[in-house]
Amino acid sequence: MSKDKVTIKIPRPLYNRLKTVIGESGFSSVNEFIVYVLRDLVSMDISSKEELSKEETEAIKKRLKNLGYF
Repeated sequence: MSKDKVTIKIPRPLYNRLKTVIGESGFSSVNEFIVYVLRDLVSMDISSKEELSKEETEAIKKRLKNLGYF
């Protein structure tokens, strides 16, 4: 592995789910998909200090739970 990359660990059930999701998406690997998603997320304007509504917060928590984070 080159020195400009690092390893990030994710739960195996999440990895397996992502592997299924990207099946025919054009991504060659789960790693490629994760890098794409993370680049997309950090490219958004996250510097905004607007607070989320209670409903938005709950929706985010639900999505994270479905991805295996809670």
